[in-house]
Amino acid sequence: MTAIPFDNSYARLPERFYRRQAPTPVTAPRLVVLNVPLAEALGIDPDWLASEEGVAVLAGNRLPEGAEPIATAYGGHQFGHWNPYLGDGRAILLGEVISPAGERFDLQLKGAGPTPFSRMGDGRAPLGPVLREYLVSEAMAALGIPTTRSLAVVLTGEVVYRERPLPGAILCRVARSHIRIGHFQYFFARRDLEALDLLLDHVIDRHYPELRQADNPALALLEAVVARQAALVARWEGVGFVHGVMNTDNMLVCGDTIDYGPCAFLDAYDPAACFSSIDHAGRYAFHNQPAIAHWNLACFAQALLPLIDEDESRAVALAQEHIDAFPERYRAEREGVFHRKLGFAAADEQTRAFVTALLDRMAAEGLDYTCTFRALAWEAAGGRAPSHFSLPRHWQALVEEWRALRGAAEGDLLAVNPARIPRNHQIQRVIEAAERGDFTPFFALAQALAEPWTEQPKWSSFDLPPAPDERVRVTFCGT
Repeated sequence: MTAIPFDNSYARLPERFYRRQAPTPVTAPRLVVLNVPLAEALGIDPDWLASEEGVAVLAGNRLPEGAEPIATAYGGHQFGHWNPYLGDGRAILLGEVISPAGERFDLQLKGAGPTPFSRMGDGRAPLGPVLREYLVSEAMAALGIPTTRSLAVVLTGEVVYRERPLPGAILCRVARSHIRIGHFQYFFARRDLEALDLLLDHVIDRHYPELRQADNPALALLEAVVARQAALVARWEGVGFVHGVMNTDNMLVCGDTIDYGPCAFLDAYDPAACFSSIDHAGRYAFHNQPAIAHWNLACFAQALLPLIDEDESRAVALAQEHIDAFPERYRAEREGVFHRKLGFAAADEQTRAFVTALLDRMAAEGLDYTCTFRALAWEAAGGRAPSHFSLPRHWQALVEEWRALRGAAEGDLLAVNPARIPRNHQIQRVIEAAERGDFTPFFALAQALAEPWTEQPKWSSFDLPPAPDERVRVTFCGT
C-alpha cells in the first residue's frame, strides 16, 4: 500500500486544463504543525507524515508514489476586472485521495515554487500568511462552516522577500476540490466548448452526483451552486467573517470557503467594515458580500450559457431565472442563521424586525459582534456571561422583548454562538512570535480555536475583545 492513496481524476482531464509542474525543492524543511485528526480522516498515517520522508513530501522535496503534480489553469474577475490568465501561480496540486469514508479530497502544496502561471512571481509563501490560513481555515471548520482545510505547515529554511526578508513556509491545503468559477470562465473565454462540457461532467460527478440524470445538467448545476453559495455567505455573516477578496477565482463551485488572504472577523459590529488594504472602494465590505456573491454567480451563469442551450437568448432566460432567485435564497438562509442564533422557534414579522433592530443597535453602539451574541446566549441559558463582557444596562427593555419573542423555545444558544473566533490582533501576535522562532503562541491559539463553543480558564485571553487600539483596521493579502 502506498503512503498516500492517490486517485487523480483532474489529472486525467486533457492537458489544456493544467500544466504539469513538480514542486521546487527547498533547502532545509522542518515540520511546524501536523493536523493529526485530519491526516487520520484522510487515511494517511500521521506518523509517516511526521517522518523525514513525509516532511520531504510536504515540502515538495520528494514526490510520493502516485502523485501527479499539476498547476491548474483558470481565469477570473479580480475586483470586477477580467483577467483571462490566472491559474495556480504558487500552488501545486499533488493529487487527490479518497478517504476511508469514500470522500475525495485534493492535496495541494501552497508556496511550493513557481509554475507557468506565476507571472514573474517567486511561487513562494512567507510564514505569516501560511500560519494565518492554517488558523482561520481550521477555525472555520470547527465553527461548522464549509471550508478548505490545513493539513500541515513546513518551514522551508529559506528567506522570502516581500517588503522585508521573511521566513518561507509551505502549507499543505486540503479541499473537496479547488475548482473555481474561474475555471469555467477560462474555457468560456476561449470558446472551448468541449473543455466546458468535460469540466461540467467532472464537477457533477465529483460534487453533485444527484444531477447526473437532470434534463439540463448545466442549468441544474447553476441552481445547485447558487443554493450553496447563498448558504455559505449567510453563514459567514453569522460569525462576522469578512472574506476580503471575493474574486470569481476565489469562489469554489463545491460551495466551500477558500483563500484566507486579507480576511478578518468583525470586532465591533460595523456592516460597512472593509479591511483589505487593496480594496480601496470597499467592493468586498462585509455588507456587500451577498451582492458580490450574486454578481460572481452571474459570471458563472454566463460561462455555462453554451451548455444550457444552443439558443443564446433561451439560455440567458433560463439562467436568469436561477440568478434572480439568489437574493431570496440568501435572505431565507440569513434569516435561518440569525433566528438560530437568537433562539426563535419560528420566523414572523416581529422576529425579523427584532433582528434588524438588534443589529442596528449593535452598530450604533459599536458593540463587539461575537461577545454580544455570546452574552445573549448566556442570558438564554440562565447564567452570567464571563466577566470580560456583559450586555449594557440600558439594553434591559430590548432583552425583555427578545425573551418575550422566544417564549418557551428550546435550544442551546451556547452551541450556536461561539465563545471565540480567530481575531486579527491575536493572529498577528502569533505571527510575530513565530517569525522570532517561538511557536508556543501558535499552538495555544490553534488549540483554543478548535473548541469554539466553551469557555475555559486556560483560553480566557483568547475570548477577550480587543482594546480599541487593537481592533482590526487593515489586512494584507500576504502574497
